Amino acid sequence: MFLFEAIPWYSALMWFVVLGGLIALNELARINKWISLALFLVLPAILTVMVWPKTAGEGTSVGTWFHWAKVYSALAGCLGFLALRHIKGAASNKWVLFFPALILAVNIMEAVVRDFQCFGYNGLVDGVIIIGGPWNIMNGIAGLLNIITISGWIGITVGKDSKKDMLWADQLWFWIIAYDIWNFAYVYNCVSDHAFYAGAALLISCTIPAFFIKKGAWLQHRAQTLAFWMMFVMSFPAFVDTSKFAVKSSHNETALFVVSALSLAVNVAVFIYHFYKVIKYKRNPIKTEVHSDLAAFKEIKAL
Repeated sequence: MFLFEAIPWYSALMWFVVLGGLIALNELARINKWISLALFLVLPAILTVMVWPKTAGEGTSVGTWFHWAKVYSALAGCLGFLALRHIKGAASNKWVLFFPALILAVNIMEAVVRDFQCFGYNGLVDGVIIIGGPWNIMNGIAGLLNIITISGWIGITVGKDSKKDMLWADQLWFWIIAYDIWNFAYVYNCVSDHAFYAGAALLISCTIPAFFIKKGAWLQHRAQTLAFWMMFVMSFPAFVDTSKFAVKSSHNETALFVVSALSLAVNVAVFIYHFYKVIKYKRNPIKTEVHSDLAAFKEIKAL
């Protein structure tokens, strides 16, 4: 196949199991704050002491600085968003509202740095085959554009229903799709043999809820599904490395180039559209919401 080696039926079935499991865990975490605290504070504390030093040490495919930084930054996002949603007055503090944008930008920047770093690699690195090339630079630039087009955090609100989701009306479908393509390209470039699950299934597991279950809460869905995946893969790295369900990348340079070229093209398009709106309507992306004229924005604001 173009992107991956052969995908047997049981791996395809497991892909849907992973997708459904992440969506289900995300919905479990949305029930109330106590369940979220157990999942995102108590559980990782136990794993940090008793599991990860054995399963995610140096030399494993999840033993790099990036994987450790990613799991804790995802957990920090989950806990920070939980505080914003449930601490009285937090959602009206502009500095608290800046936190989601900051943690999102930091997470993207971690991957951008890793993409640029992988440009110089060729072969087995930290247990994963990496083929560096211009695709790393292209996708790194796409990630920077994705950061630049983050906007409207000043308008983040808390949902009116019992779940109290964190709603970000300015974070609309076109930015989400651009992020998804960029992030898939990052995983495909830098952790290629994990991309079948950590790229495709993981990204779709937060996009489906954002489009069909709770609109406007994409970043909350993203942080929670990412935290669950990182905790799982750092505990059981063999699942994506050597188990019968593992699906390896094709390591095809044309595929690497095409995926990153698509990522760059889509993020350039969103960048152009973003600043067209900023200039046309004289909207400051730091102090105001850029896409307040769109029906999708208004729909989220009504929630």
